[in-house]
Amino acid sequence: MRVLLIGSEPVDYTIAFANSVATRASVVLVVPRARFAALTGWLDPAIEVRLIDWPRHRSLGNPGFLWRLTRLIRRERPDLVHVLSNTVLWLNLAVPFWRTCPLVTTVHDVHLHPGDRDTAKLPDWSPRLMVRQSPDIVVHGVALRDAAVKTFAKPADHVHVLPHPAIWRYAELARAQGMQRGAAGAAFTVLLFGRIFAYKGLDVLIKAERLLGARIAGLRIVVAGRGDDPGALRAAMGDPARYDIRHRFIEDGEVAQLFLDADLVVLPYREASQSGVIPVAATFGKPVVVTDVGELCATVAPQGLGLVVPPGDAAALSEAMARMAEDAAFRRQCGQNARFWAEEVTGPCAIGAQAVAIYDRILQRT
Repeated sequence: MRVLLIGSEPVDYTIAFANSVATRASVVLVVPRARFAALTGWLDPAIEVRLIDWPRHRSLGNPGFLWRLTRLIRRERPDLVHVLSNTVLWLNLAVPFWRTCPLVTTVHDVHLHPGDRDTAKLPDWSPRLMVRQSPDIVVHGVALRDAAVKTFAKPADHVHVLPHPAIWRYAELARAQGMQRGAAGAAFTVLLFGRIFAYKGLDVLIKAERLLGARIAGLRIVVAGRGDDPGALRAAMGDPARYDIRHRFIEDGEVAQLFLDADLVVLPYREASQSGVIPVAATFGKPVVVTDVGELCATVAPQGLGLVVPPGDAAALSEAMARMAEDAAFRRQCGQNARFWAEEVTGPCAIGAQAVAIYDRILQRT
């Protein structure tokens, strides 16, 4: 089977998914040159990478880009085309010219997250039009499948569930560079990582920290990522000295060090579909505390990756953090479960096998 994958964002998902499919099929990966030229070393050598000049949404170069992309697809003659996100505006115009082979699109978020300024830059109709033109779509969980069937009026057998793959490249970077956990002394380090927008629940984490008081000795909370400024909530913090705020884009080496140093990764989200943070944390064997939104509970609870609390409940979050800090054996077991999940359940071979099984069903139908 020859599969052509088209991806721009999310970068880590694109790399992890392409590597997974490459364990079971011949893969051609079409990605933006500017974003991926320095990252090809993280891709399986068997993948045929096609770096192309990928204009911005408002660029007048997009018609030419679509013409070159369509020519490339016809030249490669894949059995199936899989677009790894439905948030690329101009692809909507090219899809009608790809009818010679089946098309699948991954939908990471069925609904726009509150405060997500990045995705909100797209017109509302663009992601929906991509889904409408794609006979089959992929989502990351059963609840998301049900929501997609209802939202997009798709037949249930055309909406496929495929878990988010483990993201190994940061753990592999740490291992390749011989990185070690930092000398944090007696500190208990809690990490909130990623784009810090309203739905990520930073305000809930701050309330939980305040409720904890002195219960966790040496508590240190690292908030790392671009988005809303965490400093705006400084007045609500119980002890601002506990916080390490890194309000910016985090480079790869720093990402690896942050996860190495963390004792616990928290996702206090008020709303979510799924998360790319858990698949990173798991490769480092880090336990998590998450809220029961989207697919987070369905990911964490059955696998024993950590604790689940109600969304917006600062008291429950503080208790979960305290339990993780006070019960080292439980914390260690969750970390071991997370590592197993990343290796065996969402590792490249497992996800690759599931992806190819979905492709087989689509090809048999068409």
